[in-house]
Amino acid sequence: MNNLMLKYKKGNMKLEDIVENLIQRYPALETCKESVIKAGAVLVECYQNDGKLLVCGNGGSASDSDHIVGELMKSFSKKRPVTDEFEKKLQKSSGERGAILASKLERGLSAISLNAHGGLISAISNDIGGDFIFAQQVLGYGKKNDVLLAISTSGNSVNVLDACITAKALGMKVVGLLGETGGKIKSLCDVAVCVPATSTAAVQEFHLPVYHALCIMVEENFF
Repeated sequence: MNNLMLKYKKGNMKLEDIVENLIQRYPALETCKESVIKAGAVLVECYQNDGKLLVCGNGGSASDSDHIVGELMKSFSKKRPVTDEFEKKLQKSSGERGAILASKLERGLSAISLNAHGGLISAISNDIGGDFIFAQQVLGYGKKNDVLLAISTSGNSVNVLDACITAKALGMKVVGLLGETGGKIKSLCDVAVCVPATSTAAVQEFHLPVYHALCIMVEENFF
């Protein structure tokens, strides 16, 4: 992690600039500067190791989970054309249609919102219990090089907490996007980004620019 952080800070100053830009636009987030950089490094390391990101939260944070996946699975701040090698494979698979696919498809960064599967969530809620809707999915999807991004304004959401416990048991890293105190979830995080607010609305207002910055940081590293 230390070597990664060194590379992250010194090897590509553009990533550092992304965080500086975040702070310029939201000066109150100065207190989160180092944790945002560390969270970005964890995500970069995840993708360097062919891992994927699992994201979960409740209410507005559930929508944030879907939002984050949308930014990672296709282009966000820059274009991500398929590789020349894959373009050739598409054309070999189906000449005309393959060429269309090659011109339209974009390289993605593997990410799954644990809020997005209504049928599965209802089955877990009915058969096991609502507190376990995220933990069960972490157990099913999670592998050692994956990262769980746990979003909670209070830091005490039981279903998110259980997802963190399960992720740690699998050897995954956990990044928390939390409120000022961090709650119970903070102690389970490899990196906890605790924004300087306590009310739900204010915390969520800070979460959005933070996770946008994280998505841009990862995108800049790989594309």
